[in-house]
Amino acid sequence: MGMVNTVGKSVSATGRKVTTLEKWGQSVADECLDSIQAALNLLRENPGLLRTPPKFPKTFTFYRVKQHFLVCSVIDEAVFVLTLKHGAMDLPARLGELEPSLLEESKILCRAFQKHRSGQ
Repeated sequence: MGMVNTVGKSVSATGRKVTTLEKWGQSVADECLDSIQAALNLLRENPGLLRTPPKFPKTFTFYRVKQHFLVCSVIDEAVFVLTLKHGAMDLPARLGELEPSLLEESKILCRAFQKHRSGQ
């Protein structure tokens, strides 16, 4: 099973980007990224660990990484990480705002992944 993932070092805070490095320092930023990478590696081998809580659309699956959630979509047995959100935010409301574009992005990622996989 393949996985496409993109993970940055920033989190959104009150409408402006604040990097983990700026706010918490190098060791916390490194720990955060290491935890996320470990979760991505685990999900690559164990996609069944992804869950969809009852109040969320079935098109999104989630995996908790410390204080954050990986928001994913599974298409054709491939896991696509769509976004990373802090657990303190109102996830249902935020995903409701993002849902149409996130769903389209997951389809675009899937097509790009399939094209890459087929060597085109």
